[in-house]
Amino acid sequence: MKRPGVSREAVLDHNARAWDALAAEKAALAQPAGDEAFGDPYGWLGGGRPGPPWLPGRLDGVEVLCLGAGGGKHGPLYAAAGAKVTVVDLSPAMLELDRAVARERRLAVEIIQGSMDDLSMLAASRFDLVVHPVSTCYLPDVRRVFQEVARVTRPGGTYVSQHKSPASLQASPGPNQAGRYEIVNPQDDGAALPPAGRSRLREAGTHEFVHSLSALLGGICAAGFTIEDVCEPEHAEPAAAIGSFGHRAAFLRPYIRILARRAAEGSGGTAILLVE
Repeated sequence: MKRPGVSREAVLDHNARAWDALAAEKAALAQPAGDEAFGDPYGWLGGGRPGPPWLPGRLDGVEVLCLGAGGGKHGPLYAAAGAKVTVVDLSPAMLELDRAVARERRLAVEIIQGSMDDLSMLAASRFDLVVHPVSTCYLPDVRRVFQEVARVTRPGGTYVSQHKSPASLQASPGPNQAGRYEIVNPQDDGAALPPAGRSRLREAGTHEFVHSLSALLGGICAAGFTIEDVCEPEHAEPAAAIGSFGHRAAFLRPYIRILARRAAEGSGGTAILLVE
């Protein structure tokens, strides 16, 4: 039976308040970057990793949009690495963490409160790079998100995004009596997932939604990006206790990261998917 859906407006209001509460609690994802990260911001952000380049060789002067990325981490670190940074996030409290870090580190960061599926406050083709940490799960429909990202990304620009894996969100957070994880939630039915307790898999108090690979990968392509790389970050821990995050990750990779590029004028664009 299809579960009842929730209106976009109700979802935005609910999740803004939920993330404000998580910031007030100093939850794990509301922890600003520390001195170690600022000691090598480009390296912390992934610059210099082996394999296809997910970031430009240098960030000096690069126009970067950190989308759904409040919390005092991504925006300030990109600014510290030399980029011209704009942060858009739904939660006022998460954005306040960015302001506080920017003040403390004397960094220039433009901070805007808004939803990732409505970037009408931003000019078209403005950004060289859009960085989008895990957050598409907080909206019932991702198509408009990717369309908005494509609009504000310059032709040839990159989009890096990370998402919660649909299979991981569909599965039970813990194992059954036989030690197995079961698929318990349907895909893409437009309804929020059942409430979950606090864990590394779900953010307590938020409305979250499962999006299929068709919606994620296909949606990025349909918006005018060419996907250049996809990976599932490794979080498995062979010796982890049954039921722990590391044990579950050996069966269900929790995240998918996508690197994409917006097509050149008249042909499309690029996008990058970031995983937590």
